[in-house]
Amino acid sequence: MRITHLGHAAVLAETDGARILIDPGNLSDAWHTLTDLDAVLVTHQHPDHLDPQSLPALLVANPSAIVLVEPSILDLVSSGELPSLGDNATGLAPDKHATIGDVLVTAVGGQHAVIHRDIPRIGNVGYVLRSDGEPTLFHPGDALDTVPDGVDILAVPAYGPWAAMKETIDFVRAVGALEGFPIHDEQLSDPGRTLVLHRLNEMTATRVVNLRGGATHEF
Repeated sequence: MRITHLGHAAVLAETDGARILIDPGNLSDAWHTLTDLDAVLVTHQHPDHLDPQSLPALLVANPSAIVLVEPSILDLVSSGELPSLGDNATGLAPDKHATIGDVLVTAVGGQHAVIHRDIPRIGNVGYVLRSDGEPTLFHPGDALDTVPDGVDILAVPAYGPWAAMKETIDFVRAVGALEGFPIHDEQLSDPGRTLVLHRLNEMTATRVVNLRGGATHEF
C-alpha cells in the first residue's frame, strides 16, 4: 500500500486497484489538484477534515469518485450548512462496510473525542482499509477510543485540543501496528512534530515514519 501524507489529516492511500483520499481539510492544499480518485472518505464534519470551500471542486474533477462520510454530515448537507457532496455521497455508519476497487473500507468508532465537557460531541468514524496482499491501514479521525484488530499501518494524530501525548502513546500501544506516521500536525511547530515523532518511537513498538511534505511511502 502506497501512502502519501498530504498535510494535516489528509492521506492518500493507493493499492493496485484503488486510489482513496481521506479527510481533505482546510489546513492543507496539496490534495486540491488530485485526479483519478476512486473514493473520498471523511471522518467528521470539522473543516480541518472536510473543507467546504475546496472539496466541491475536487469532486467535480473526480466525478466517478464514491464519497463516504460520517452519517451526520449528510444532515448538514440537507440543511444547507455544508455544500452538496454530489450524487455519489453515502453515509457509512460504525461497523458498516463499503468496497472500493480491491479495498474493503470499514467504519469504526462513532464519536469525536471530548474537547471540553461544555462542547457537545459530534460524530466521528475512523476508517480501516483492508485489501488482500496489502497491509491494513487505520485512520482514526479525531478519536483515540477505538482499537480495531489487525492494523498494520496507523495514521497517528500527533496533536489535537482533545488529546494529550500520554493518551496518544497509549493509543498507539493499544493498536499495536507495525508501522505508523503522524497526521493532524498542522497546529504544531517543527520542534513539536519532532518531539512527538521521537516519543512515539521511544515509547511504543510501532515504527513511526515522518511523511511530512507530501512524501509517499510504500508500506
